[in-house]
Amino acid sequence: MKQIHGGDVYRHPDALDFSSNINPLGTPKAVIAAAAESLTRLSHYPDVFYTELREALASYEAVAQESVICGNGAAELIFSLVRAVAPEKAMLPAPTFAEYRQALETVDCEINTYFMKEFRVEEDILEKLDESYDMLFLCNPNNPTGFLIEPQLLARIMEKCRRCGIFLMIDECFLDFVEHGELYSMKAGLPDNPEFFILKAFTKRYAMAGIRLGYGLCGSRKLLEKMEKMTQPWNVSIPAQAAGCAALKETEYVRMAQRLVNEQREYLKREMQKLPLSVYDSKANYIFFRGPVDLYERCLEKGILIRDCSNYPGLESGFFRIAVRMPEENERLLSVLGEVL
Repeated sequence: MKQIHGGDVYRHPDALDFSSNINPLGTPKAVIAAAAESLTRLSHYPDVFYTELREALASYEAVAQESVICGNGAAELIFSLVRAVAPEKAMLPAPTFAEYRQALETVDCEINTYFMKEFRVEEDILEKLDESYDMLFLCNPNNPTGFLIEPQLLARIMEKCRRCGIFLMIDECFLDFVEHGELYSMKAGLPDNPEFFILKAFTKRYAMAGIRLGYGLCGSRKLLEKMEKMTQPWNVSIPAQAAGCAALKETEYVRMAQRLVNEQREYLKREMQKLPLSVYDSKANYIFFRGPVDLYERCLEKGILIRDCSNYPGLESGFFRIAVRMPEENERLLSVLGEVL
């Protein structure tokens, strides 16, 4: 069975999709044009080294080209990273993104769950980490809760992992929508720590979910080469490479999206708090909340698709997540929530 995610517009083609957390501005026109133009080159294999894209990413992230790896979406990189590290025992916070656990299970890794207090990573995680662990996954801001781990605590976690020989992966895919998100990135720690990997993606930032393009940053070229051996050749298509290069030039688009998301997120939280819902203080481009266990069905009947989070380890029926969308769409969501509640 496929993992359950948001964005299932194929089963619900007429619903307004609040279940998938992508940029509400939609895919930039220049990105669509670049992908379309690249179709004239489909008789060729893609550049197996994705040289132009790697150079553009290195410039965008201000890192060495040798530190960059690309994949068929961030999900592929999660799986190839796990196969390359081959951990025997790992720690996972709960609730968090499902693919981490799914990838670890493919290598028969023992998984210990760190159940977060009030859905936040706190200092008690430092006491639980020891030399028996090989790997730790963190998502910042966390999916589905939207909570951030403060940089000071992240630095202490990174140091504890370094001392204990624990490979640390931090997923920063949603950091692009966080106000002053650059202050929360741990990118500065890459050169001094080869046992550290940052996961990022074009999916959310540029609304490019359908083209499948993710990337990772790591100071260990040896590990990245091992990851590349874990995937099939030509895993990044010609349209994906072209779209990625075009997307990285869309600086004003990203700034506009950040402003829009920050304004609309705070507005949605204020309005949702007036309803019989428990709304959490998300800092990402989505909002995590608790409501009636049948709220998903009630909203779907009204043409609104929300994310039922009950399949996340550590959550139960009644937890949901909604994306931050355009103002008129957000008003439609609030209207439906008001009706069904």
